[in-house]
Amino acid sequence: MSVHFDILETPLADLRVLRRKPIGDQRGHFERIYCSEALESLIQGRAISQINHTYTVASGTVRGMHFQRPPYAEVKFVNCLRGKVFDVAVDLRDGSPTFLRWYAVTLSADNYKTLVIPEGFAHGFQTLTDDCEMLYFHTAAFNPDAEGGLNARDPRLAIEWPLPVAGMSPRDAAHALVNDSFKGIAT
Repeated sequence: MSVHFDILETPLADLRVLRRKPIGDQRGHFERIYCSEALESLIQGRAISQINHTYTVASGTVRGMHFQRPPYAEVKFVNCLRGKVFDVAVDLRDGSPTFLRWYAVTLSADNYKTLVIPEGFAHGFQTLTDDCEMLYFHTAAFNPDAEGGLNARDPRLAIEWPLPVAGMSPRDAAHALVNDSFKGIAT
């Protein structure tokens, strides 16, 4: 147990939710978003190699579902700094008992949660408010040759988006549907 984080289990093995513990007073608060020492069990000797920021204008927008294939697979720490999002991870690990199952958590500036997505998962989110800002920490740099994606509207995934899906990029909308030849990602 860390003074700065609670690490919460999810129904999908290795997928975790961090609950950050801000320390505050009448002036405001301080919170640690990441600490390699306290989170060693999640990062397992890897280092953060890339930090990304997204800004999304309109509620209902869906970004994703993205993943990186080995050897460029990554662990992601996903935070919402402004607004509120429905953050989703889909298990793509070959042979996993929860293969193609998804899990979602609401991330917001007010609930101090981080979704920790291990290698072998796809990730995406839907904005629940206008003007959302997300901050991602990655253990591997983006490699366009290793990039993959799932269609966020795929009936086989059956993700229950809380709002009508709007504002998808043409690239995300064009991701193919999962078929029986998709065996997942070796991790």
